[in-house]
Amino acid sequence: MKIYLIPCPIAENTASQVLAPEVSQAILTCQHFLVENVRTARRFISELKLGIIIEDLVFEVLDKDSSAAEVEKFIQTQVQGNHSIGIISEAGCPGIADPGALAVSIAHKLQIEVVSLVGPSSILLALMASGFSGQSFCFHGYLPIEKSARVKKIEYLQKEVEKSGQTQLFIETPYRNNALLTDLLEVCPKHQLICLACDIQAPLGFIQTKTVESWAKSIPDLHKKPCIFLLGQHQFTGNK
Repeated sequence: MKIYLIPCPIAENTASQVLAPEVSQAILTCQHFLVENVRTARRFISELKLGIIIEDLVFEVLDKDSSAAEVEKFIQTQVQGNHSIGIISEAGCPGIADPGALAVSIAHKLQIEVVSLVGPSSILLALMASGFSGQSFCFHGYLPIEKSARVKKIEYLQKEVEKSGQTQLFIETPYRNNALLTDLLEVCPKHQLICLACDIQAPLGFIQTKTVESWAKSIPDLHKKPCIFLLGQHQFTGNK
């Protein structure tokens, strides 16, 4: 048996453009899946039109609330039946800012082969298109919710950019995106470069890098839109 890390699109109706043929082949190999969202996973597999009877598949939820014991029990059961397992995230690549990492760590413990498949990652796509350093970068996940703690974190990240040139990436719950952008524009110096990667690969999505001063002149509405935030430096002249 094997565990396949199965990527899925991060924008609707883009599967044929962003997924390698090996993804479909892996799905056809599996009948048992660990998924972040059963409804999303079922719809994703159905839209690939692989001739699979969805009702024949077994889905087990693997989300932020899943315990290691629950996940290991599911995997052990499939080991006994020699059944390969597919892991599917809500969007993008399993294991990258995603609870799929728990299942992968258990697979290594049990000496099960893990197969990573090529697919879209919003974090990497944002970094690639930012113009910032891809040699040294750090993804921080969510910043603190409480405003004073969030401001301190932003100050720290901005200083890290100036000190080392390391690109800083982070995200926010979509309905709090605008509040985070407001804090960034208030806390960071005018010359600081911010990249906003919003609705990546969707028709109205964009990835743009501007200074704080420039963003402040035309602030985009990011409300309820999936977004990656990046602080960094241009590679050709530094940050000035």
